[in-house]
Amino acid sequence: MEITFLGTSCMVPTKERNVSSIFLRFKGEGILMDCGEGTQRQMNIAGIKRTSVTKILISHWHGDHVSGIIGLLQTMGNDMEPPSLIIYGPKDTKKRVDHMLNTCIFDNKVDLEVVELDPLESEVLRFVDREEYAIECARLNHGVPCIGFSFIEKARLNIDTEKQKALGISDGPHLRRIKKGESIVYDGKTIKPDDITYEVPQKKFTYIADTEPCSEATLLAEGADVMVCESSYSSEHQDKADSHKHMSAKDAAQVALQADVGKLVLTHFSQRYKTVDALEEEARVYFPETVAAFDFMKLKL
Repeated sequence: MEITFLGTSCMVPTKERNVSSIFLRFKGEGILMDCGEGTQRQMNIAGIKRTSVTKILISHWHGDHVSGIIGLLQTMGNDMEPPSLIIYGPKDTKKRVDHMLNTCIFDNKVDLEVVELDPLESEVLRFVDREEYAIECARLNHGVPCIGFSFIEKARLNIDTEKQKALGISDGPHLRRIKKGESIVYDGKTIKPDDITYEVPQKKFTYIADTEPCSEATLLAEGADVMVCESSYSSEHQDKADSHKHMSAKDAAQVALQADVGKLVLTHFSQRYKTVDALEEEARVYFPETVAAFDFMKLKL
């Protein structure tokens, strides 16, 4: 799992920071979490092919989180073999995607599917469940329909090569069955998964978009290896955070602490801050494993 930050500013882009977008790559999946204006250009700089995007997860429909979608669709549709794409978002996403497609004159050639997500209060909704990964969401509290997301790489069995060598088992398709948790018969002996494998634990990445602190953010992020969380303000401007239903760095750190995450990454910074050092320092008082994101920052899990 590799995460690239394509935009870490709040509503207004700055010279150093574009507006919101995160790209997550996992094997054949390319997942955009939000797609603000200028995301295509950021993808160019980061070396991410536009047609590698297979899913877009929209947190909410404020312009700084979605206004790059229409251009991305046009570019993707211009490929020799236009790809398939699924857009997931909160209630009314289908209507808003239709409106967006009608704002420009172009023939949409992307095989596009739109799925609306409406998790209940205090619910973590698993809406994608594959053999190797799952994606979950929960509602946030931003004054408009808004959701956060978690990407989970599931725990899996892997071959212990030392045990394999000691048992005299050669490489081959039979190892795939063992890794699926099945016993096999090899040279007349029954080999159980426990005899030759070890478990690789699950990895979890959580994206908490625009919201005030809420119990659902904590539920969604529970046990995450990495939680990326909006941190629009420092607590010096807590009144602005509260009035606009955003978080301060202190708020984000307290959510991370309550959710028992491994690492907190702050993002979505107000343009009022020339540097975000003070926000990072503030969060570290409450949650030491904190860093402030910057455009083109990469994380591997």
